[in-house]
Amino acid sequence: MAALRTSTPRLLRSTIPSLRPSIAIRTYATVEETLSKPIKAAGESLSATQPPISEKHTNTIPDPNKSDEHAATKTFHIYRWSPDRPTEKPKMQSYTLDLNKTGPMMLDALIRIKNEVDPTLTFRRSCREGICGSCAMNIDGVNTLACLCRIPTDTKAESRIYPLPHTYVVKDLVPDLTQFYKQYK
Repeated sequence: MAALRTSTPRLLRSTIPSLRPSIAIRTYATVEETLSKPIKAAGESLSATQPPISEKHTNTIPDPNKSDEHAATKTFHIYRWSPDRPTEKPKMQSYTLDLNKTGPMMLDALIRIKNEVDPTLTFRRSCREGICGSCAMNIDGVNTLACLCRIPTDTKAESRIYPLPHTYVVKDLVPDLTQFYKQYK
């Protein structure tokens, strides 16, 4: 039993450095679309009680694969901000997806948007099982994990996705968790 305990940390130390570069590469992208009116200044956190954003303050990107007349389409408004352009204000970007072609969880919708509609969307994800907490964000006014939050089936209601409130935003839906880890110690 003691031999098993001493060999396990060595095994973990040898595998961790090889995983880190792929994580860093996966979480950074560039934002290319802008809005005419900003929502808030960069660095300000958003509140869950913030009033809805009017349609004229968002850009809508439709689902490119939309061909079915009986499609259950849903609109997702996603917070966007890029550190590559610090003079631009944060904005909300709208994406329309067919729920019949998307998995049941919010993380499935975000992955589909990133893979098929807008590859510049940035968010964290890892286990997809609600264990790691890397996909934590504010979805429809509730701080939750995107991998555990179901997409509401009401297609008339629009979903709003923000980064965690009271944290600095690194990019799009990626919060800066250094203060969280300092408090955790």
